[in-house]
Amino acid sequence: MTDHRPLLHAIFDAAVAAAHPDSILAAHLPPAPRGRIICLAAGKGAAAMAAAAERHYLDALGLDPTKLVGIATTRHGHRVPTRVIEVIEAGHPMPDAEGLRGAEASLALAATATPDDLLLVLLSGGGSANWILPAEDITLAQKQQTTRALLRSGAPIGEVNAVRKHLSRIKGGRLARAGQAAAEIVTLAISDVPRDEPSAIASGPTVPDPTTLAAARAIVARYQLELDDAVGAALNDPRNESVKAGDGAFARARFEIIATPRQSLDAAIKVARDAGYEVVDLGDLEGEAREVAAAHAKLAREARAAGKKLAILSGGELTVTVRGNGRGGPNQEYALALAQHLKDLPDIAALAGDTDGADGGAGNPDDPAGALIDVRTFAKIDELKLDPAATLAANDATTFFEQTGDLLLTGPTLTNVNDVRVILV
Repeated sequence: MTDHRPLLHAIFDAAVAAAHPDSILAAHLPPAPRGRIICLAAGKGAAAMAAAAERHYLDALGLDPTKLVGIATTRHGHRVPTRVIEVIEAGHPMPDAEGLRGAEASLALAATATPDDLLLVLLSGGGSANWILPAEDITLAQKQQTTRALLRSGAPIGEVNAVRKHLSRIKGGRLARAGQAAAEIVTLAISDVPRDEPSAIASGPTVPDPTTLAAARAIVARYQLELDDAVGAALNDPRNESVKAGDGAFARARFEIIATPRQSLDAAIKVARDAGYEVVDLGDLEGEAREVAAAHAKLAREARAAGKKLAILSGGELTVTVRGNGRGGPNQEYALALAQHLKDLPDIAALAGDTDGADGGAGNPDDPAGALIDVRTFAKIDELKLDPAATLAANDATTFFEQTGDLLLTGPTLTNVNDVRVILV
């Protein structure tokens, strides 16, 4: 029987490569200004983006190193060597004190910008957690508790960020306001959000925010989140409204997306087509991971019954409503639900992975990126008498795939354009 795993890995790797800072950033970097370049980066690709910017300005353009300063705040384990831009490793998905230090230092550096300077902001997925700067009267511990409640609620990322933006001194356009001493602001972003909405990428620190305090309060009510009284008070404080269109902070601001989930999904699709598969492109998806998996398993069964050689691909970002006490993330939960529905079909294989290299987990560099399933998985289910349904109920996909040996382990990829899921029939 054909081993589909090399092709599954090649499809995933193509999606990651299409969004890597080393290959995409330089073409989008603006010319050097008369003054300094103040480079502020946040997210899982922040250090890689900063290093790519250094190579462009210092090596390709020969810029005086004293004219390039900056701070890159990235996830723990995502550091790469830099020369003049400081790298700070911070928590994700749970923010920590290092993220607070990185955000405070970044905001302070932005405030030193002059009209001759360029404020170059480099954003990638994870920036919302990495740049943690709570609103006045909110502690780091209270912000962490709020983040934990949001992530466990099953709320889509746009709603999670709508709340976080109204509890922050850097998100929701506030970084642009800090650096508005007539300096040019150029933001280059790797998108990890549905519909590539600029205000949602890293919670939009340099763009106008369309969400409101009232919307944030409604989200808290909808998911019945139990939050600290100080957080509730902050969401009722007009001073915490985010920065809106028309504010002077955006007078010289430009925003550009340099990589998208769509581009990475297209790269993945090309590999599948080149391997001789007909492709069903489901686009960027949201929804509960196990429910989406059930629908995709049905498509796979129908394709198999029709005798098709088919690749079913999708991107986007799924969610998990956590009810158990296990370990895992949406990609592992999706793969586990697929295994539950397809374990009697040995000629179907699948991979689900987060392009940043971490799916759920504890914020460690060796967290799994997702999981694979195929005939070997199904054999292990029988051999070890595993129960996918019971494991799903416990939200314990990581333990399941540790037992079957099917975790996708990539380490940090230094980019993030959401998830890639592929089923080969």
